[in-house]
Amino acid sequence: MTVLDDATSAPATVPTSVAGVPEAAVLQVEAQPKLSRRVMERLTDLTGFTSSGLILLGVTVAAWSLGYYVGGRPLYLMAYGGAGVLITSWLYGRRAPDLVGRRSEVQGRVREGQAITVDVSLTAGRRMSNLILEERLPHVLGASPRISIAELAEGDSAGNTYVLTCSRRGVYTLGPLVVRWGDPFGLTQRRRKVCDEFEMFVHPRAEPAVDRPAARLWEDPPQRPPFSRPWPSGLDFYGMRAYAPGDDVRNVVWRAYARTGSLLVREAEQGVTDKLRLLIDQDVSVHSKGEVSESFETAMRVAASLGLHHLKAGYTVTTDGNKERIARPLRGVARGGIELLDALSALEPVRSTLLDLLARVEATVSNDVELIVVTPRLTLDAILRMRLLVDRGVSVRIVALLWDEEALDHLGQAAALGLKIVEIGPTTNITMALQHEIGGGLR
Repeated sequence: MTVLDDATSAPATVPTSVAGVPEAAVLQVEAQPKLSRRVMERLTDLTGFTSSGLILLGVTVAAWSLGYYVGGRPLYLMAYGGAGVLITSWLYGRRAPDLVGRRSEVQGRVREGQAITVDVSLTAGRRMSNLILEERLPHVLGASPRISIAELAEGDSAGNTYVLTCSRRGVYTLGPLVVRWGDPFGLTQRRRKVCDEFEMFVHPRAEPAVDRPAARLWEDPPQRPPFSRPWPSGLDFYGMRAYAPGDDVRNVVWRAYARTGSLLVREAEQGVTDKLRLLIDQDVSVHSKGEVSESFETAMRVAASLGLHHLKAGYTVTTDGNKERIARPLRGVARGGIELLDALSALEPVRSTLLDLLARVEATVSNDVELIVVTPRLTLDAILRMRLLVDRGVSVRIVALLWDEEALDHLGQAAALGLKIVEIGPTTNITMALQHEIGGGLR
């Protein structure tokens, strides 16, 4: 008979079925153990004695010590009897069990919030009793499932199927799958690894993004490029603008001057820009607090959404963090998308400012690059640095994560200086925000 214990304490890891479990097997799903429980398991691994065995050991030592000082023969007999039981139990458990553990193939890369099904089983090469099969899981992903098997005959198998919900982005080591065994009295216990651990990437959730680059040929209506060059240095006719000192007089449209009396010169389209550079602000001091920073996780989703969208569109996407480059220049969604999501899965907040990030990358940014900065807080110095990039002809857009009132302080100044801003709050739909602001609202 199989019984599920304490299922409500582990919503992230839920057993779904049991395959080949003997009548004496009991399935348990244990929540994150307390400190005392972890210390006890560590002592058991080091000494081989369970809590019952350590208690009996203490009673044995106390009886012998009392017998030594008092001189009572019954106390000596009690001490020797306890020592004999402990030695017998310890020698009984030294024999390694003939067991084979199996785990089903598990995806190495999953999406945030995706549920996966894992099958674990144990096959005995000889008759065994008092076995515990346990899959070690990180506590942030839920509880570690255990199967307690009172008896397992030769050739029999006991197994379990559980569902693991990967609710949090990150890189996790799952496993190992271990089996514990001991003596019939429960005084000793040993463990052995029967399946190796494996690494799993939980990718941030990517939302559909709608975006048009700032300089693309054959669009109707056309979008103004980040730095429109006069004819013939461009690739296609774009329109006309007012004459400015220094313009080549050969580009003046004299027919327009005859009709309007104003000097107008031809402008040319710069062409398709196929380079995107994502700058992600990892500064721990400006992101929301807590064990899981909601603003930082949203930044990862925004970066994943924009990065995958531009990779599908044929862009070369480069991702930078505050201290170092997060992902090398990538192209093609098949391989580049996986590499980008792997890098975002492992990303963590750091103690470095957005100003450090801009100072590090501004010297390597060329005029034909689309620059998107994802940050929860703007400072005046950072705004001025980005304005200098705009003056050089770089297209700069800011995704502002509005998680507190301080994030609003400099948004007006940034907008007044001509920076394009997309605002995303805790309840904002990322797809709608990017579609409205980047896809159609900003030119």
